[in-house]
Formats: sequence, C-alpha cells, structure tokens
Amino acid sequence: MKLRILNGGHAAIAYPSALLGHHFVHDAMADPQIEAWLRALESREIVPTLTPIDGVDYADYLELIVSRFANPEIGDTIPRLCLDGSNRQPKFILPTLADALRHDFPIDGLAQEVAFWCRYCERTDEAGNEIAPNDDNSDALREFALASRKDPLAFLSNRTVFGPLADNPRFQEAFTRKLKLVQEQGVAAAIKAYLG
Repeated sequence: MKLRILNGGHAAIAYPSALLGHHFVHDAMADPQIEAWLRALESREIVPTLTPIDGVDYADYLELIVSRFANPEIGDTIPRLCLDGSNRQPKFILPTLADALRHDFPIDGLAQEVAFWCRYCERTDEAGNEIAPNDDNSDALREFALASRKDPLAFLSNRTVFGPLADNPRFQEAFTRKLKLVQEQGVAAAIKAYLG
C-alpha cells in the first residue's frame, strides 16, 4: 500500500513537477493540474492493483497522502523525489504497471508517468533550464532519453530498468503515444489528455 500509493505518488508528481519548474512538493500540489494528475493516476490505475485489506480504505489513505504532499510544513522538494529514478522506478512504478498489464487494467497513466520520467532524463525542463544530474546512471539515461526523440522505444531498451516490460506490445504502444505527446505538446497537454 505505502510503496504504491505513497512512493508511487511521489514518482507520479516528481517528473512533471520538475519539468514545470516546481521546487517544493507543496508548491507542485498547489498547481491544480499536478494535484488532478496525482488523484486521477492513483484512483484509476494504482489503487485498483492493490488487494483489499480488511479495515483499510484506500481512498482515505490517498486523501491522507494528498494532504501530506500539500503540507508546506514538511518542506519536501521535487529534486529529492526525482533522485535515483533508475532505482526507484523499478520499485515504485514498474511493479504496478506489470500487475496492471497482467490483469488487463488501464495503463495509459502509468505509461504517461514513464514518459514524464523519460523527458526529465533529457535534463532540461520545459523552460529550457538545465536539470542537474541526480542519478548514478544519469549519463546513460540521458542518452536513452535523447535517442527516444527519434525512436520512442529506445528509452525502453534500457533493460537494466525495464527488463521484460520493454517487450510488452501494449506498454510499447501506450508509452510511444504518451511520450510523443509530452515531447511535442508538453506536460500540461499530456495531463489534460489523461484527465479527459
């Protein structure tokens, strides 16, 4: 529950927030599009992969997480949430994606999250500001991300991160579609498309 809703939620907001130039998590959560994106991804795609637990209401836990993320007293930062993505994505996002694929659940939002990470790995935000490297594999990630400008599947070819998920046709299609949207129209357009 914590790994998917809380840690997965951190990953979900980290990269679009960084690309939009947010520094503090509470400032990102004050951006209506970021909060709406988080709520939609969690409720549509992350929570449905969880096995019910007696006495636990996942919707209540999500509200607690949203409130925590929005709390300025915590002072958490977007750069911290973005740290070490090549280690965190396989722990907090990709297992959820694998479960969703296995059960034929929706994956557009999870593919969108990976597309945001890919765009972030280019190491510039949407205003053209440089993003400092914050991953032991940042140089390799940047090469994969830049190569994805010509071939979106180049990013998924990083087998150390994606393993067999890289070969899943449904994920490939969703990721390609979502990455092109982020690259061509930006974060806001990608979130708007997901929210419908």
